[in-house]
Amino acid sequence: MKDSDNRWYKSKGWALLPLAVFFLLYVLTFVFTGDLYQMPISVAFMIASVVAVLCLKGEKFADRITLYCRGIANETIMMMIVIFVLAGAFAGTAKGMGAVDATVNMMLFILPQETILASIFIAACFISMSMGTSTGTIAALTPIAVGLASQTDVSLAALLGIVVGGSMFGDNLSFISDTTIVATRTQGCKMQDKFKVNVRIVLPVALLILGIYIYQGMGVVDNFHITADQVEWIKVIPYIAVLISAIAGMNVMVVLTLGIVLSGIIGLSTGGFGVWEWLQDMNQGVVHDMGELIIVSLMAGGMFELIRYNGGIDWLITQLTKNIRSKRSAEFSIAGLVSFTNLCTANNTIALVICGPIAKNISDKFGLDGRKVASLLDTFSCFVQGLIPYGAQLLIAANLAQVNATQIIPYLYYPMFIGVAAILSIVFHYPKKYS
Repeated sequence: MKDSDNRWYKSKGWALLPLAVFFLLYVLTFVFTGDLYQMPISVAFMIASVVAVLCLKGEKFADRITLYCRGIANETIMMMIVIFVLAGAFAGTAKGMGAVDATVNMMLFILPQETILASIFIAACFISMSMGTSTGTIAALTPIAVGLASQTDVSLAALLGIVVGGSMFGDNLSFISDTTIVATRTQGCKMQDKFKVNVRIVLPVALLILGIYIYQGMGVVDNFHITADQVEWIKVIPYIAVLISAIAGMNVMVVLTLGIVLSGIIGLSTGGFGVWEWLQDMNQGVVHDMGELIIVSLMAGGMFELIRYNGGIDWLITQLTKNIRSKRSAEFSIAGLVSFTNLCTANNTIALVICGPIAKNISDKFGLDGRKVASLLDTFSCFVQGLIPYGAQLLIAANLAQVNATQIIPYLYYPMFIGVAAILSIVFHYPKKYS
């Protein structure tokens, strides 16, 4: 096999054909079905991977497969997989022992009923931070939003906008969110460092939106009350422990293992599940919740190795950066790349899997701070994902509430404003320390 540093061919745009095929599959799916989710993401990556293998010139077929497997075995990919497995096991265990319902009830109990709109937003922020998933938070809180709409004069679409917005807060910042895992691993930075940058960009937005909801909610009276005896306080402990230990800087694998053990002990002691049910819940979290993402990450690693070997990554970076004269322009190119990819795939995690390695190369070329780049990748992907009516978040909320997804968009204040904040952070080199 030829060494990649001594290849005789030049970087060519045709090497990106696998990516073009990947996007084309989604375009055709949307044209013929009107629903991007009719195309399974794993199948799209499988077809693109086959194209990548066939496009590799000057190598025997066996050597092409070896190169593909080398990309799969990349250290960054393997670390991501391990974290995905642990995150899935924790999420499955916590959900199985009743932590999700307990957390929802706790937030609705402790937050003031007089500011119900702000309370729902805070609840969505906290739950999504704890669970690491926006879709899971939306699924948990949407029924409550429907109940509140029937007992107040607040628009159902407005309440759903609050739920979706708060859910994107945690999707962007949570230490166990798949977007955070991918963004930090591809940029080679620590989660707590990315969090320090990210929170500086989005926390002012969250506080501004919270103020808006407090003002809008003044005078709203609801009949939706949670009493203390409805809250199983002990079942919230794993989420709180994971949040505190992650923010304290503990290794993410240790954090997730701690969460699994705590959830298991509490679940067994409270009768939430038995030993075998615990094992099944962990399996469900890994296989069902993370299985497809693990498979996609592996195939993406192999595909990108072949594209890189063919010179496609070098060509793309040259095209993206040929008119760049500053770090600000480099950051905008990364923001535009991940936003466009997210629009095409309707999946912010997959957008990060695709754009992360490319962003890393641009970052290295222009001397960008990996912590800032990881924050921008995650924030712009959440900005787009939180607004597109064909994304999973809005579709879940709309289907559970029996409304049209487009009705929710005018009330998505938080996703809109984090996009503005991310743009301003590039324009004004904020935070200064990381720019």
